[in-house]
Amino acid sequence: MQLALAAARLWLALFALLIVAGCERAPTLSRLNPHDVIVAFGDSLTYGTGAQPESSYPAVLAGLTGRTVINAGVPGDTTADGLARLPGVLAEHRPRLVLLCLGGNDLLRRIPEADTETHLRLLARTIRESGAELVLIGVPEPRLFGGAAPVYARLAEEIGVPLEEAVFVDVLKDNRLKSDPVHANAAGYRVVAERLAEFLRESGAL
Repeated sequence: MQLALAAARLWLALFALLIVAGCERAPTLSRLNPHDVIVAFGDSLTYGTGAQPESSYPAVLAGLTGRTVINAGVPGDTTADGLARLPGVLAEHRPRLVLLCLGGNDLLRRIPEADTETHLRLLARTIRESGAELVLIGVPEPRLFGGAAPVYARLAEEIGVPLEEAVFVDVLKDNRLKSDPVHANAAGYRVVAERLAEFLRESGAL
């Protein structure tokens, strides 16, 4: 009798853990239609510095997904710069999904982290208020063996959006995938595009 009661309690505990795990599932995206536009918004990592335009990650991602992917990357942009030009990009392209990858220049210029976080939050709000969904892409900290800056995980959890925080960290740690210390080469941008395509599939967008 006691053994049966213990087994029942164990089963209930496992069931409760499964429920909690389901509630904590990562945020998902709505499925994209074939005509939906994706905007890749960022700085030189989005622009494709270090490779030809056709090798930038937005260009490769377009081929992998069969969707229109607009390259809205501007080398040198900080999060403040991005905040100023984002409304015009959204109005022009009316995207269904925005891939936001900004903050690397903030880190390099030692802009206060609180300012970067505020700008990223406002960028995310502007994107969502336009009716588009958002994927946040983390940028590595400019230090040896650094991972993505913590601000990305904090913000993604706060506002409940999907976060890809590892891809540029992994690419920029591999000398075979880099054109210089802070930019990918064509092979590196292809890795980014392939990983993002898989991320979009896993998130339900494709």
